[in-house]
Amino acid sequence: MKTEDNCIFCKMRDGKFPVDKLWEDEKFFSFLDIHPINPGHVLLIPKKHLDYLFDLNDNEYKELMTKAKEIAIILKKKLKPKRIGMAVEGFGVPHVHIHLVPLNKGNELNPERAKPMDSKELEKIAKRIRE
Repeated sequence: MKTEDNCIFCKMRDGKFPVDKLWEDEKFFSFLDIHPINPGHVLLIPKKHLDYLFDLNDNEYKELMTKAKEIAIILKKKLKPKRIGMAVEGFGVPHVHIHLVPLNKGNELNPERAKPMDSKELEKIAKRIRE
């Protein structure tokens, strides 16, 4: 069995697991985190399954970071936080992913602050971002 067969992000990418998809193209996919640090917490993944960020080739890495910046600009415009924080640690799910989190003060990027969010509230936020 291939590693990506057990990967929750690959299942989301393939439509086999429900997700509040915000955006996708042929290479990348973004969606709301169901346990956000702050409302509007977005995950951005490459569609290609890789476990570790620095295993991406140089072009893939640059494209991922460029896409993260584009999404951060949209989040800042739509949700009006003071900043958009970015985190990459990769231990929770063995698939490259970037966390983009709306922030309004210091120390908010702490993953221990993450809490489950109601699906209706997630959909409201997703709609606001997509508009």
